[in-house]
Amino acid sequence: MYHYTESGLQNVYLSNGFKIRKTAAGDAVAIVDAGGLHQVIGRHIASKGHMTGAEFRFLRKELDFSQTRFGALLDVSEEAVSLWERRGRIPKSACRWMQALYLESVNGNVRVKDLIEQLANLDREQHDKLVFEDTEAGWREAA
Repeated sequence: MYHYTESGLQNVYLSNGFKIRKTAAGDAVAIVDAGGLHQVIGRHIASKGHMTGAEFRFLRKELDFSQTRFGALLDVSEEAVSLWERRGRIPKSACRWMQALYLESVNGNVRVKDLIEQLANLDREQHDKLVFEDTEAGWREAA
């Protein structure tokens, strides 16, 4: 049995799928298909109820979101996301967003992740002057 702390989670153990090798620097552990292992761990976390801070961090990192980027998606600060991860008190809405994003992403629906990022970017853009034009096809935003 191997205690897989490299995931950042303290409650993950592997019954097989790893090899321990002796090196000059000490024992080294090789995990078979670490990406597949992380996906199974992530699906388990995303399919349960409320998450711990470490579980939230695990999913965020698997989605390749920084604390800043995820915070921007929910219109909260990087510091807020950091506190959630350290203290484990994550708002239910943030928990649900993270779980939905992760499950949609691993199920191959990257469009959901892309759409949310686009919406977050739109909020950051400044729209000082909105210009529209009437065309034969109807009104549209002017180029």
